[in-house]
Amino acid sequence: MINQLRLYRINPDLKDAFLARFRDHAARIMRERYGFKIVAMWLSDEPDNLRFVYILSWPDLPAKEEAWRRFMADEEWNEIKRVTRETSGEPVQGIEDILLNAVGFSAPLGVQG
Repeated sequence: MINQLRLYRINPDLKDAFLARFRDHAARIMRERYGFKIVAMWLSDEPDNLRFVYILSWPDLPAKEEAWRRFMADEEWNEIKRVTRETSGEPVQGIEDILLNAVGFSAPLGVQG
């Protein structure tokens, strides 16, 4: 199992548009069509560096790569992004994508010790 950390730097003026788009569309399409397992989501408390952060869990690297390839090619998702850009502007200013491998002494996600 591998985990993926995604960090989106968000335009603070478009925070609500971004959150609505992710909540109502991206997360739904990811889960329902492509098997994304979203473990948790957060919003940073930094007004000058607003970030939306989430962790995904994957059985292996090929599953992650195939799901992302299919999601990024999804016609509905691409249309939603186009409409958002035209109506309110592009809320995402940058994305970081990090694969995480647990160290041997780490508790599994969701388990506190």
